Amino acid sequence: MVKQKNRFKATIENQNYTIISKEDPKHLKMVTDLVNDQLKEIKKMSAEIDSEQAAILLAINAVSDQLKKQKELLDLKEENETLHKKASEVTELKERIQRIEEIEQEAKKVLKDQGNSEAQIHDHLQAQQILNEKRKQSIQKKATQG
Repeated sequence: MVKQKNRFKATIENQNYTIISKEDPKHLKMVTDLVNDQLKEIKKMSAEIDSEQAAILLAINAVSDQLKKQKELLDLKEENETLHKKASEVTELKERIQRIEEIEQEAKKVLKDQGNSEAQIHDHLQAQQILNEKRKQSIQKKATQG
């Protein structure tokens, strides 16, 4: 949905302006109030400064703040990408662990079917060897029958 442009009457430093913007009037009112407050603060800090100089200092402060926020945003985006990458790695590791557990369960079932339910499986390599041996025996059995 495209925002419609609004006209907003603003008074800044006793000067009237018409601001044309797609922003909500409440937002523009807050911006105007903040600009007036900051201009008063700048003038209070330096009594000899005129309105134009105060406006330039305010603009410099605003651009400085904007650059800081853009840097923060870029840093957060980078951190977010890093966290997504780590989350993907964790998911991959969980899937690997699940596959290993499935292999170990299948190997335990083979041992139980062979009447060797007391045997211990110490690691996933041993479990894979048990399954490979069962498959080898199954292939040999089919070959001698065929």
